[in-house]
Amino acid sequence: MKPHKMETFFAVLIVLYVVGSAPATAAEEFKVGEDEGWRQPAANETEMYSRWAATKRFHVGDSLRFEYKSNTVQIVDKWGYYHCNSTRPISVFNDGHTLINLDRSGPLYIVSADPDHCRSGQRMIVEVISVNPRSPSYMDASPAPSRYSSAATFSFATEVVFFYAVSVVVSVT
Repeated sequence: MKPHKMETFFAVLIVLYVVGSAPATAAEEFKVGEDEGWRQPAANETEMYSRWAATKRFHVGDSLRFEYKSNTVQIVDKWGYYHCNSTRPISVFNDGHTLINLDRSGPLYIVSADPDHCRSGQRMIVEVISVNPRSPSYMDASPAPSRYSSAATFSFATEVVFFYAVSVVVSVT
């Protein structure tokens, strides 16, 4: 290859790698309950967290921020959510400033550890959407893959564009 064609070839490879490695959307942090925070709803607010979660679009990579006093945030299974039973939680948080990273797609069941608070509406289902159909799900029985994997990830579309660009550059030379 001629020197200028080699430079062009490597420039195209670098651009495609950077574009293919960038996330499709920026991660967003959602403050649960917004100004109200995570608290026991009043008698006329029993659907407050369900309504709040239903108005948002949560994606893999986003996070939920909980601010609360003398309360607990628990991730439970579906049965625990519907029965306000937190005797076998998946995760427990009680530091008053909890950040939960949404690292899988599917439903995530969150409740207050206090059954009375849960029954009065301090619970919600967060439906996490993935732009990558091969992404792990909260419904999967297997553990989540390491977030620190060194493997490069390319979407199918990026692989096709990459193959096409390399083919064009090679055919020009």
